[in-house]
Amino acid sequence: MLKVAIGHSNDPDSLAAVSEVLAQCQMTLAGQSPQAGLLFAAVDFNHHLVLEQIHAVFPQLELIGGTTDGEISSVLEFQQDSLTLILFCSDEIEFRAAVGRNVSQNPAAIASSTATAAKLHLALPLQLCIALPESLTTSTVSILQGLEAALGRIPIFGGATADQWQYQRTYQFFKTEVLNDAVPILLVAGKLLFSYGVAGGWRPIGKRSRITKANKNVIYEIDGKPALDFYHYYLNNAVPDAIHPLAVFPPGETHFFLRGAVGYDSQLRSLTVSGDVPEQAVVQITDASVADVVSASHTAFTEALATYPGKTPAAALFFSCAWRRQVLGTRAKEEYRAIAHLGHAIASCGFYTYGEIAPLRENGQTFFHNTTFVTLLIGSQ
Repeated sequence: MLKVAIGHSNDPDSLAAVSEVLAQCQMTLAGQSPQAGLLFAAVDFNHHLVLEQIHAVFPQLELIGGTTDGEISSVLEFQQDSLTLILFCSDEIEFRAAVGRNVSQNPAAIASSTATAAKLHLALPLQLCIALPESLTTSTVSILQGLEAALGRIPIFGGATADQWQYQRTYQFFKTEVLNDAVPILLVAGKLLFSYGVAGGWRPIGKRSRITKANKNVIYEIDGKPALDFYHYYLNNAVPDAIHPLAVFPPGETHFFLRGAVGYDSQLRSLTVSGDVPEQAVVQITDASVADVVSASHTAFTEALATYPGKTPAAALFFSCAWRRQVLGTRAKEEYRAIAHLGHAIASCGFYTYGEIAPLRENGQTFFHNTTFVTLLIGSQ
């Protein structure tokens, strides 16, 4: 059996907030000791204090977390400037937290060695990995490549940490440590049941083209022509932005992930996107209404619920993009409300990220997404 406890506070005082969160969790746990947890916090909290308070109550907790662009839970729904914690208890599921530090020095190698070392401490079969990596100092795509090198086709879920659009420094949490330039992971093994759904709301339009020249997250040519010309052709010379992300079909894939534009070079006619892209990937420009964006959370949750292999999940984890929150504005709260009635009995927790992590399809490769909503449902056998 998997038991879950969630606490969520929007008190601006760090001590008051973490005290409220811990009290809520302890009430649900009713004396049980959790093995692991995920902490999502606004960037302005005293994170050292928060982690010390959690450690004082649960000293053996396998805890990871990070800073956000907004927080979601079944306790307070969508919030900004808040603190939320989800805790896991099970005698049939094993959890192991680990962290790779100074990940920008060699993201793939550090991520791989971190996951490899953590696997050695597992006695049960590994089921999935949750990763909450740095987003500003290095390539999240390279981090995922390193994790996959160590884990194989074990699915990875999560999101890149955020700092409320300051784009200065995000923080990652590992037990009592507050870090940056790090990749904390939580390996989950044993008799775990899970399913997931991924949706953005944006739909591809226009003809399919191919990236013919790119370097990491800079696209130089599409169909042998300047990338910026491709963008301008469909958007009437508009400045590239996240409102019309690219649908990227990796080589060999029929599903796509989204890449939002973060800049361009008017002389080189190149396009910079929020995440590495492979050469020879097929791309299309996309379009969406606000209603389409809101309904994507419903789509992702419904997809996960339809494929869940058990009766009722114990918890739902949500990872939604900070760009989605910007596009939705005051309607951001509708993302959670669009699914609350479907999973009203399911404890839920999540955050707004600088990029989401999930496979495109079952048993497929894990990818880094933009402007996307990811639902992960978990339970026990």
